[in-house]
Amino acid sequence: MSTTTLDLTAKNTKTVSAYVKSGEPYVWLTAAAISVAFIITVSLLFLTAARGMPHFWPADVMQAEYAEPGQAPIPILVEMVSEEEVSTARLKSAGAKLDDSVPFHTRDLVKVANRDLLGADFRYLLDEWIVKRSYPQDVVVLERAEWGNFHGFISEVKQDGKVLASGAAAWAAYLPLQVRANALREKLHAIEDGEIGPINAGLEKVRLSARRLALEGKTKERAPEAYAELDILKAELDARYEKVRVDLASVKAEMKRDALVLKAVDGTVKELDLSQIIRAYRPNEMGLMAKVGTYFSKLWEFVSADPREANTEGGIFPAIFGTVMMVMLMSVFVTPFGILAALYLREYAKQGVVTQTIRIAVNNLAGVPSIVYGMFGLGFFVYFVGGNIDQLLYAESLPAPTFGTPGILWASLTLAILTLPVVIVATEEGLARIPRSLREASLSLGATKAETLWKIVLPMASPAMMTGLILAIARAAGEVAPLMLVGVVKLAPSLPLDSIFPFVHLERKFMHLGFHIYDVGFQSPNVEAARPLVYATSFLLVLVIILLNLSAIRIRNRLREKYKALEG
Repeated sequence: MSTTTLDLTAKNTKTVSAYVKSGEPYVWLTAAAISVAFIITVSLLFLTAARGMPHFWPADVMQAEYAEPGQAPIPILVEMVSEEEVSTARLKSAGAKLDDSVPFHTRDLVKVANRDLLGADFRYLLDEWIVKRSYPQDVVVLERAEWGNFHGFISEVKQDGKVLASGAAAWAAYLPLQVRANALREKLHAIEDGEIGPINAGLEKVRLSARRLALEGKTKERAPEAYAELDILKAELDARYEKVRVDLASVKAEMKRDALVLKAVDGTVKELDLSQIIRAYRPNEMGLMAKVGTYFSKLWEFVSADPREANTEGGIFPAIFGTVMMVMLMSVFVTPFGILAALYLREYAKQGVVTQTIRIAVNNLAGVPSIVYGMFGLGFFVYFVGGNIDQLLYAESLPAPTFGTPGILWASLTLAILTLPVVIVATEEGLARIPRSLREASLSLGATKAETLWKIVLPMASPAMMTGLILAIARAAGEVAPLMLVGVVKLAPSLPLDSIFPFVHLERKFMHLGFHIYDVGFQSPNVEAARPLVYATSFLLVLVIILLNLSAIRIRNRLREKYKALEG
C-alpha cells in the first residue's frame, strides 16, 4: 500500500472520529427515533379512527335473496359491514357445499339487525350466494332503546290504537310523532333525575336521621321535637312525590299513544311504541348532506348519552365524565404531596445515605406493577380508612357501607400514590437546576429560607412541577387494573357530581374509558357490535389524554416564559 493511500486512510479515520466526537450522529439518531415514535403514534390514531368512526355512518341497506345451493332462497335486508377472502377448505369444514376448483371465496359480514326476531345482529354470508340485490328507497332503519336496530318497512302509523296513516303516507305522518316522542322521553328523564332523585335522597336522609337518633338512645318520648321535625319533612317529601308521580304517570301514558306497525323482509309484522325508538332514517333515499347530518347526530349521541344494551349501544358520557373527574382529583392529591416530598429531599434533608436510600426507593416505586397499588388501595383506603370513616360518621348507614366501599375518592388516591414518584423526581430535578446564587441573593437581602422557597425557588421550579404533573396525568388516565379494585364499574347509575346536596359524591362508583374498552371488547355478548365501539372509545380516550396534557403544557409554557428572564 502506497504512502499516499495510508495518508488518505488516516485522514479519513481522523475525520470520522472527529465527526463522531462532535455528537452530530447522536443528534440525527435521536431525531430519527423521535420521528419513528411520532409516526407510530399518528398511525395508531388514524387506525383507531378509521376502524371506529365509520360505525356512525348511516350505511345503505340492501334487499336481496340468499340462495344457498339445495335450499330455498331466503329474503334478507342487510347492511354490508366488511368482506374477507376465505379458503374453500375452511368453508367446507363449516358445512358449506362448494366446488374445490375455486380455492378462495369472498365472505361478507352483514348486519341483519332485528335481533328480537333473528337472534343475532350479524351474520357471515357468502358473496356469491347473495342474489337479486336492490336498494329500495322505503327501507327504514330504526334505532331502538332495546334489542338493537330494526330493518324493515313501515306499514301503518297508529294513534290511540287507530290507523293514522298507511302505505306511502306513513313515513311523513311518522316523523312529527317521533319528534314528540323524543321530547316526552327527555321530559320523563328530567322528572326521574331532576325531581324524583332529590326526593328519594331526601327520604333516605330522613330515614338515616331517625336511625341516628335511635343509635344515640333518643326515643320519641325523649326527643319528640326531633322526631316531629323529621315527620314534617317526610310528609312534605311524600306530598311532593305524589305530585311528581301523577306527572310521571301522565307522561308515560302520553308516550304510549303513538305506535308503528312494521314489516320485516320475511313478512313478519311487529308493532312498536314510539317511546321505544331513539332514531329512524331511510338511508337509501338520503343524500350526502343528510347522511352527514345523521352521522354527526349519532356521533354527538356517542359522546353525550348514557350507554345501553350492555354498553354496545348509546353513548359513553358517564365514562368520559368519570375519567376526567378522576384525573382532576388525582392531580389535586398528587401535586402538593409530590412537591412537599421533593422540597424536603432537596432543600431540607441532610444529603447522605438515608436520603439517597429514600431516592432509590422512590425511583423503585415507579416500577411497581399497578395492580399492586390497586391491592394496597383496596386494603388501606377502602377497608381501613373508609371502614373507620363509616364507623365514626356514618354509623346509621351500617351495615351498608358509605366510604367503606370502592369509590372515585379511593381510586383517585390510589392513582395519586401510583404517580407520586413521577412528580417527586420531576420536581426535584427542577429544584436542582435553579442556581444557588439566586438563593444566596434572596437570603442576603434579608428573606428567610421559607420566603426564598415560596417566592423564588418554587415559582422558578413550577415548569418542572407541571412536567411531572403532565407525566402523571398521561399514566393515570390510561390505567385500568388498579381501578377495577377501587371503584370503577361497568355501569354507574349516578354521576359523582350532580344537583343533589352535597353535589360532589366522592363515595360513588364511576365509569372509566379504559375499563369501558376492556368491558366492551372482552365481556360483551355481541362481539361484532362491540368491535367498532372499542376502536371509537380508544380513539376518544387518546383524545381526552391529549387534551388534558395540552392544558397542562399550556400552563407550563406560560410559567416558563414568565420566569425565563429571572433565570437569565
